Amino acid sequence: MHCTGLLLAAGRGRRFDPSGLQDKLLQIMPQGEHVAVRSAQRLALALTSMLVVVHPDALRLMTLLHQSGFATSCCADAAAGMGHTLAHGVRSSAAAPGWIVALADMPHVKSSTIVALDLAIRNGADIAVPVHQGRRGNPVGFSRLHQQALLGMHGDRGAREVVRANPVVEVEVDDPGIFFDIDTPDDLQKSG
Repeated sequence: MHCTGLLLAAGRGRRFDPSGLQDKLLQIMPQGEHVAVRSAQRLALALTSMLVVVHPDALRLMTLLHQSGFATSCCADAAAGMGHTLAHGVRSSAAAPGWIVALADMPHVKSSTIVALDLAIRNGADIAVPVHQGRRGNPVGFSRLHQQALLGMHGDRGAREVVRANPVVEVEVDDPGIFFDIDTPDDLQKSG
């Protein structure tokens, strides 16, 4: 069975717009797609099951994702950090055989990278990370072995400590998109 894709889309993106008026995930890229929708499309092309975890105040984002055919789940304590969002996503997909955890502000990750991570997990890796030119990036794959650790995530660190504390299979990919997130308005103009 394939992993479930978890697209974390509950952050506030304060680096993009410190005032909080512009949601970077709703911005339109040069290709004409919204940042979050493009990220979701990349997961959907690679996996049979996925869930987008959103902030409860992100009504426009939820509407856009639903109109694009993507399932969402609201994380009530998303403001407490990415760890809470990740734990919520794992809890909401508890029957999954594993998870590919992706970030909604990384729309340039290739679907082939997600397929490779899923395959590594299905072939027995407990944690799989993409590597391009010797550097690790995102998204990250986790097997069910780490379900309890992921459910215990809190704060804003995500699963970094789980990755550091366990054996990891590095999956070589030809994908510089594993490093590139949308943090500033200028980042929108860069294509991948």
